[in-house]
Amino acid sequence: LIDAHTHMDKTLIGMGWYRNEVGPTLMDKIENERNLRRELGIDSHQQSSRHARIAIADGTSHIRTFVDIDTEVKLGGFDGVLRMREDFRDALDVQIVAFPQSGMLVRPGTVELMEESLRQGADVVGGLDPSSVDRDPAKHLDVIFNMAEKHDKDIDIHLHEPGELGAFSIELIAERTKTLGWQGRVVISHAISLGGVDDAYLDRLIELLLENDITIMSHGPSGLRPVPSVKRLREAGVRMCTGNDGIRDSWGPLNMPDMLLRAFIIAYRNNLRRDDEIEMVLDIVTYGGARVLGDTGYGLEPGCWADFVLVDGETHVEAVIERPKRHLVVKHGRVVARDGECLV
Repeated sequence: LIDAHTHMDKTLIGMGWYRNEVGPTLMDKIENERNLRRELGIDSHQQSSRHARIAIADGTSHIRTFVDIDTEVKLGGFDGVLRMREDFRDALDVQIVAFPQSGMLVRPGTVELMEESLRQGADVVGGLDPSSVDRDPAKHLDVIFNMAEKHDKDIDIHLHEPGELGAFSIELIAERTKTLGWQGRVVISHAISLGGVDDAYLDRLIELLLENDITIMSHGPSGLRPVPSVKRLREAGVRMCTGNDGIRDSWGPLNMPDMLLRAFIIAYRNNLRRDDEIEMVLDIVTYGGARVLGDTGYGLEPGCWADFVLVDGETHVEAVIERPKRHLVVKHGRVVARDGECLV
C-alpha cells in the first residue's frame, strides 16, 4: 500500500486531543496551524515517527510526505522528518516534498529555504495554489519549475483552487510541463477544479493532462464541493495516485494512516459500488502510487521487492470493504509488522 500524499511533520497523534475551532477558509487553516505550531512546539521527528509506526502496522510500504518550509519554522520540520526517514529506512520508503504551506512569493526567503532543503535531501519540489495564495500564478510556477530543473526534481503542486480559477492554473502547469519537458514528473494534488467545470472544459483539461503525462492525486475529500471523478479520469487514461493527506492535525481530526480505509473513502465519495470499480481504486492505492514515486521494483511478480501486506478475505475488494487486521506486513522480504503491531 502506498500513501502518495500526506503531511507527517505536523500530525498531532499522541499529543492529546486538540479541540478544533478553526475557521472555514484555507488561509484560516494555514494561519491557525502556524499559531498552533508556536504554541505546542511540535517535534516533527517524534510526530512523524508516530505516524510512521501506525502506517507500517497498517500495511503502508511507501510514503510521499509534504513538509512545511517557511520563514518561521525554516528547516526545523524538514530536519526532523529527514531523521525519521533514516530511522525507518528498512521498513518504509519515504519521499520528502519541500512544501511552501504558508506561501512562497508572499514570504520572501522561502524559496532559498526550499532550495536548501533540496540540497540536503528533499526529493520533490512542492507548490501551492499559485493564483489564490501567492497571487502571481505565472511567477509562482516559473520559480517552481526552474527550481525543479536546477535540482533535477519532480514537482507536486497542491491545487485547492475551485472551478475556472483552478482550471486556469492547470492550463499553466501543463504549459510549463511541456516547455520544460517534465512530462511524467508532475503531480497536481487535489485538483478540486476538475470536479467543478462543465463537461466540455473537463474534456479539454483531460487532454492537457494526457498530453503532458500529469498525474492527479485525489483522496476523496470531505466537503460540499464536487470532487474530481476518479472513474472519469481513469477511464480517460489519466494517471492517478492517492494518500491520507493530514492525519489528526490542526486542519481536522478525521484521517488515519490506513490506505485500505482511504480506498474505502474514495469509493464511497465517488459512488463506486461494483467490484471492478473498487479494484480500480485499489490499483490507485498500490501501483498508482508506485508509478508516481518511481519504484519500478514494486509488485508481486518474480524479481520485485517483496513489499506486501497479508489480510483475511476472499478477494481484494473484500479487504477494502472489511479493512481487516493486517496479519503480516513485509518490506523487502522482511517482516516489519504483525497483527497490527509495528516491529521496528
